[in-house]
Amino acid sequence: MMKILSKLSSAALIAILTFTFACKQNDEKNVAPNNKVSEKVLHQINALGFTNTGVIKTDGGYIVEGDIFLSETDLNSTPKQHNLVVGKSEQFRTSNVVNTNGNRNITIYAPTGYRGYSSAMLAGLDEAISRYNALGLDLTFSRTTSSWNADIKMTRLSRTDEQRGVLGSAGFPTNGNPYNEIKMSGVLESSYGLSTDGIATIIGHEMGHCIGFRHTDYFDRSISCGGSTANEGASDVGAINIPGTLKDADLADNGSWMLACTDGSDRPFTSGDQAALNWMYKNNF
Repeated sequence: MMKILSKLSSAALIAILTFTFACKQNDEKNVAPNNKVSEKVLHQINALGFTNTGVIKTDGGYIVEGDIFLSETDLNSTPKQHNLVVGKSEQFRTSNVVNTNGNRNITIYAPTGYRGYSSAMLAGLDEAISRYNALGLDLTFSRTTSSWNADIKMTRLSRTDEQRGVLGSAGFPTNGNPYNEIKMSGVLESSYGLSTDGIATIIGHEMGHCIGFRHTDYFDRSISCGGSTANEGASDVGAINIPGTLKDADLADNGSWMLACTDGSDRPFTSGDQAALNWMYKNNF
């Protein structure tokens, strides 16, 4: 999931040399009053193994860790045993992955026209798809013009969530299938000034969650988000280290497309990203 802190103001960005986007805004005074999350829900989120700080209440559930969506059904499920192993290694996957059977195409639908996405957003989606397809994985993506039977539907975030600074959210695979919805802000270009490549990075990040990737720096979000050291929790979906990927992540290795936070710039797949994707989706699952 990608956490992206929204811009506070032009003056603030000038004052802060390295600004950070996140799927939710960290400025608590700007969070709407109806975002109040009950202690019961915070306990349920914690019981599932996710961090319960910075939780955003949204339509049908909650956004945790910046962009991972948990439905009411998820919260009321019986937590599985999970063992948190915090170490300095990247990358991570969930215990739920997509079954490709050696060759699988995943279709993504995004609405166009009135109430749909702008040409810039669609170009970003197409670029994100192109980046995955260029790797020659057992899993490919294509954009479909029909919502009928689309594997993933890219839908617009609510206006309330956009105003809170949420840029995107998604979930993890179930029953061998990708998570079926990516909620994206429609103002990445108009309000944040992101380029097509920057938009592609954010959409590609949410696609990564849909096929089973956790944040590269899940064990220490401060690597990309700043602040104090904090891990995200193994959760009942797991945080399993992918063999052959980089060790001892630090600020010098700050370009992964699955880092929790980004500055909104272009982040094509690093060599570590490619190694993780190759291990996950080249004749392994």
